[in-house]
Amino acid sequence: MIRVVLPAHLRTIAHVDGEVTVDVPGEVTQRSVLDALEAAYPTLQGTIRDRGTQKRRAFVRFFACEEDLSHEPPDAPLPEEVATGREPFLVIGAMAGG
Repeated sequence: MIRVVLPAHLRTIAHVDGEVTVDVPGEVTQRSVLDALEAAYPTLQGTIRDRGTQKRRAFVRFFACEEDLSHEPPDAPLPEEVATGREPFLVIGAMAGG
């Protein structure tokens, strides 16, 4: 099971509290984790990725193992610690403004 941490506004949309887990068959990548997350919580479709292009929304960032993975290819394998459930995959709402 893959652990996923969502920002507060996405937890509200998904009607969950705290960390969620999703089952990811096969290789653990950003795409496979987000596919599993959207399948488990359909209300999240279009909130993290654009529905048409499947590209990450501008003010959403991905982190794992203290690394920013936001600009990594969506099919690049995630760190082993995430794939084994030792570390969570974090979806973070980016901050802007001054």
